[in-house]
Amino acid sequence: MVEPIEIQATEKYRVWLRYSDGTSGEVDLSHWAGQGVFQAWEEPGFFQTARITDYGSVAWGEDDAIEVCPDDLYIKLTGVPLEELWPGLTEAAVIA
Repeated sequence: MVEPIEIQATEKYRVWLRYSDGTSGEVDLSHWAGQGVFQAWEEPGFFQTARITDYGSVAWGEDDAIEVCPDDLYIKLTGVPLEELWPGLTEAAVIA
């Protein structure tokens, strides 16, 4: 399982990530900005609070007010299809 090990908020709505497999790069999150809970990113300095939680999600705010699935960010960064990242996911969903 690939996990984020380093994060840095760069430009507005962009984060740089490094994952446990050595993959690193920037992900643009501007498509979420201003929508629902992501309105908080508009507050000065809030987006820069990006961090990796103890259980591996990407979060913002002292109380993890916003959390993003690190697998989604990995897919956005690499273009690796979900089926390749989580082999057997489709089969498990069909069996259940």
